[in-house]
Amino acid sequence: MKLFVQIPCLDEEATLPLVLATIPRALPGIDEIHVLVVDDGSTDRTVEVARALGVQHVVRHTSTMGLARSFRDGVDYALRHGADIVVNTDGDNQYPQERIGDLVAPLLRGEADVVVGDRQTATIAHFSPFKKLMQRVGSKVVSVAAGARLPDAASGFRAYSRRALMRLNVLTQFSYTMETIIQAGNKGLRIVSVPVTTNPKTRPSRLFSNIWQHMGRSARAIARSYVMYKPYGVFLTLGAVFGVLALVPLVRFLVHWFQGDGDRFVQSVIFGSSMLVGALLCLALLIIADLQRTNRTIAEEILERTKAIQYGDEPATAPGVAAAAASEAPAASDGGASGAERGSEQANPLVGPSGGPEDAGVGAAGRR
Repeated sequence: MKLFVQIPCLDEEATLPLVLATIPRALPGIDEIHVLVVDDGSTDRTVEVARALGVQHVVRHTSTMGLARSFRDGVDYALRHGADIVVNTDGDNQYPQERIGDLVAPLLRGEADVVVGDRQTATIAHFSPFKKLMQRVGSKVVSVAAGARLPDAASGFRAYSRRALMRLNVLTQFSYTMETIIQAGNKGLRIVSVPVTTNPKTRPSRLFSNIWQHMGRSARAIARSYVMYKPYGVFLTLGAVFGVLALVPLVRFLVHWFQGDGDRFVQSVIFGSSMLVGALLCLALLIIADLQRTNRTIAEEILERTKAIQYGDEPATAPGVAAAAASEAPAASDGGASGAERGSEQANPLVGPSGGPEDAGVGAAGRR
């Protein structure tokens, strides 16, 4: 069982040593622990500090490309190097790396596919009351969209199984946290939360300049994911609202028209007709969204099989489909050779599979 601890960094030379020092060197049920630093275009000595402290897995962006892209590129690197579990923490040392064992335990027991570290935001001293309120509201909205109970949906301290990462796709350019949770819930992946406590704040957030910007970007990501996976709930609700707003003035006009006084209520017909057009547009958008959902499902299945080929895995079977019969096992033996080879590598928490430096550079236009 190979674990990759992924650390996205942007100018973290001061705090990165604290993060690396608290990452466990051994865990029950884990054969190998590797540390991966994803440098998102740092202008300080982040990479030099990481290498000086023994980190051999480094992904570098030549310019700042954002947290979501850093997460995606780090996951791609980890899967290509045989990761069975990927833990994401942060380079500013806000998360308790010593709790990584608790984070991966539900995955090792087969109880979850995604584990989220619940920061217990109501107890964080430097969070304002308004921010705490928004955290609760946002987590409830994401919980409804994902169909799972998530006390802290914005937490970036997470553990993903290989199976989960093969099925998740990061599309946003802002933050992957909301999007991946909503995807996971709607794809039938099991999500579990583990309570953790955060470390003292070391610096202001570089992900957003103020809470309003964060709320706006998070709301867009949630809305896009909600429409993508629950179009019926969105467009039927909107259609019903427009339908009621159309029905009331039209009924009002008809009542007065039967009484011979309809000429004074033409404005009700105009308003009601406008709302009726809105209701019909919602119905049309629902049909389009449903067709797109079908196409997206097919595309995601193709992408999942492509990932299985790219990363040397057996293509995943659909839920409820039994595994291949034992008589077919020899035909798949060659495909499993890479997994056997991965299992023979020596375990070292900070050293790459070959014992030498692993450095992957990603340009501003790379792998888009």
